[in-house]
Amino acid sequence: MTPKPFAGFKTFQAHHCVTGSLRHIYEFNHFSVSEDLLIGLGAGVGFIYWHTKGTAPFYGGRANVGRAGEEGLEVTASRRLGVRAETYKTNSPHRAEKALVEMLTAGTPVMLLVDMGFLPYLDLPEDYHFGAHAITVAGYDAETNQVLVADRDEGLYTISMDVLAQARDSRYRPFPPKHQWYTFDFSGMHPPEADDVWQAIHEVVVGMMEPPITNIGVKGIRKAARSTLKWPETMNEKELRWACFNAYVFIDAIGGTGGGIFRYMYSRFLREASEIVGDQRLLEVSDDLRVIGDGWQEVAQMFKRAVKRLHPEDLLPDITAPILSIADQEQAAWERLGELIS
Repeated sequence: MTPKPFAGFKTFQAHHCVTGSLRHIYEFNHFSVSEDLLIGLGAGVGFIYWHTKGTAPFYGGRANVGRAGEEGLEVTASRRLGVRAETYKTNSPHRAEKALVEMLTAGTPVMLLVDMGFLPYLDLPEDYHFGAHAITVAGYDAETNQVLVADRDEGLYTISMDVLAQARDSRYRPFPPKHQWYTFDFSGMHPPEADDVWQAIHEVVVGMMEPPITNIGVKGIRKAARSTLKWPETMNEKELRWACFNAYVFIDAIGGTGGGIFRYMYSRFLREASEIVGDQRLLEVSDDLRVIGDGWQEVAQMFKRAVKRLHPEDLLPDITAPILSIADQEQAAWERLGELIS
């Protein structure tokens, strides 16, 4: 017997796995909010370049991901909408599954993190792993020990609890999921308020302009350009192709950024924000972020072309030059937002 979705659960095409999963939960609880508003209120846009030994370089456009000292987008966005969100982690697969089954048995959809490399419906390369992928479990059948999973498209996927447990227990770096899951209380939900919108924008501006380390924010974009030119010094041809593919995925919409390494989503958030706070000047910065997103998309396509080149390193100078130009554009846009806040 195939699991059935919980009554009232709706699926839709999502831009980003985290905001898409949040929206699945929100819509089930009769609270309609756009993904763009969720990522904006959650101060969830930024930049990070990360490269540790044994892993591919990572171009990331997210911020407030729940590192030390951060609530995480899921909690921050919810708090600003009067929703109480709580995060849970455990080293025990048994405890994680027990908590999941209890919620599913009660008819509650559950948002959790998994290593997408273990999800059979994604059909990813065997050695590909990314453990910060959010999904929503939207149905459960105890007899067959199967669940229904909602991801970024409109489909629902049936997988076994054993496969789900493997995806939750992944230890692959740099983002093991650690059996993370969330609970939500919608009893105090309310529409977004102007003060919260301004505060959310302020947090993103600070993250981009005053990063604690040089591989974050605008400084991080410039560091990424410099570091990318040096990839051939430490990588063989196979590793270099994989690095280019990884960069393409996490800039392009295919990787769940909404396109332009989340800049398109933030541009649309600023348009919504302008209505909430009553300040049309945000529309100008929204336009700037959309153009910046176009620039990032061009970079993504160049990384994709490099994957297929006989000598990928030949394209790296052509890729990094526009990244430095984008850094200048980003600095101007975030400075403009900072002026509007002050």
